[in-house]
Amino acid sequence: MKIAIPKERRANETRVAASPETVKKMIALGCDVMVEKGAGSSASFTDEAFKAAGATIGKDAATTYKDAAAILKVQKPIAGGKDDEIKGLAKSTVVISIADPYRSIKELDAFAKSELTTFAMDFVPRITRAQSMDVLSSQSNLAGYKAILDGAAVFNRAFPMMMTAAGTIAPAKVFIMGAGVAGLQAIATARRLGAVVSATDVRPASKEQVESLGASFVAVEDDEFKQAETAGGYAKEMSDAYKAKQAALIAETIAKVDMVITTALIPGRPAPVLVTADMVKSMKPGSVIVDLAVEAGGNCELSQAGKVAVKHDVSIVGYDNMPGRLATDASSLYSRNVYNFFELLFDKEAKSLKIDWTDEIIKGTCVTHEGSIVHPALAHAEKEKPAPKSATVKKAETSTGAVEKAVKKAPAKAKTSSKAKPASKAKAPASKGAKVAKPAPAKPEDKKDGGSV
Repeated sequence: MKIAIPKERRANETRVAASPETVKKMIALGCDVMVEKGAGSSASFTDEAFKAAGATIGKDAATTYKDAAAILKVQKPIAGGKDDEIKGLAKSTVVISIADPYRSIKELDAFAKSELTTFAMDFVPRITRAQSMDVLSSQSNLAGYKAILDGAAVFNRAFPMMMTAAGTIAPAKVFIMGAGVAGLQAIATARRLGAVVSATDVRPASKEQVESLGASFVAVEDDEFKQAETAGGYAKEMSDAYKAKQAALIAETIAKVDMVITTALIPGRPAPVLVTADMVKSMKPGSVIVDLAVEAGGNCELSQAGKVAVKHDVSIVGYDNMPGRLATDASSLYSRNVYNFFELLFDKEAKSLKIDWTDEIIKGTCVTHEGSIVHPALAHAEKEKPAPKSATVKKAETSTGAVEKAVKKAPAKAKTSSKAKPASKAKAPASKGAKVAKPAPAKPEDKKDGGSV
């Protein structure tokens, strides 16, 4: 079975979906792996290193994709235009990538019309069994670290306190907004550089995490705050009165610090504005803001994607794809996440794909299958329709040849085009005589960190 690793073609993407380490593992499974020429160059993985791991080097994208049963990518494939990556792909080809599904409905429609089976790594459920596949955590961890380094690069002062014969230099004061994975790593990194660090988060439970790393916790800690988290670990909606008190405290804090790192993201929605123009104006000249949510609209009202903007003598860092600025490590971690997920889809004895649609990780991650968008959390996905308990499915013939895959019955589908078939009649690609089983409905997973990265 062939696995394709193409070169990423979206702007600012420096990562690659496989490393020589994971290529070796896929070869050991019995797969044929083809890596497009230069795919790993931005991540310092050479073609020679991939060859040594057992991969074949494809001269271009078309060669790399030809006859592939599975395609591993970082960003979702480009649909349409001169760089179209899905044209000519075989029906039922499995595509694994970071799909950003909530903001990519048009692309998902195109994947569905091409009858691709696509999995969104950013939809991997946050459960214990899936921790080794959690790309949001692995990439956010690096983003939090790099945010501090990039902030320090434009900050015109030192981080640690220094006592010299010429006098004492006071330590920098850094304020982290959001104590999720990125925020906690930012705290740890800023502390290692010698800064005085404070942080805030909407969840009371985050106070202990923040303080365990040596930072002070900033929040209006009244009775309402103490009850601001559900039994499941999610943040509750706060009253307008509390929001006003908290906003005043945050504004007061921002005016006193040298650097602010913002990390708040909400799946499916624009990033919330945490730092207003007036707050920026209140900061000391030479201060720095690093906005990790800039690609989703930004947590700072004045941030600009892809650049460092200077407003009111404050440098606002809005670099795109922060994990990609550490391309080697980001690729290494991402490729391990992808390999661990791929193992769930692969039958080691048959040496082919065998997708168990009753597995909650697979159900929660699949976004398109058999001509339809199937994930219930997406805008026009319908509730699953009844499906027969068992059925015999046949081998699918495609434009690039027959792709044999042994799979269990796929999730029922939301109708996205006139060509989509009813769920009760859908047939998953499989080896002759394979049986399929009725899946249970998938549940969308939300983050338990108050929306922070």
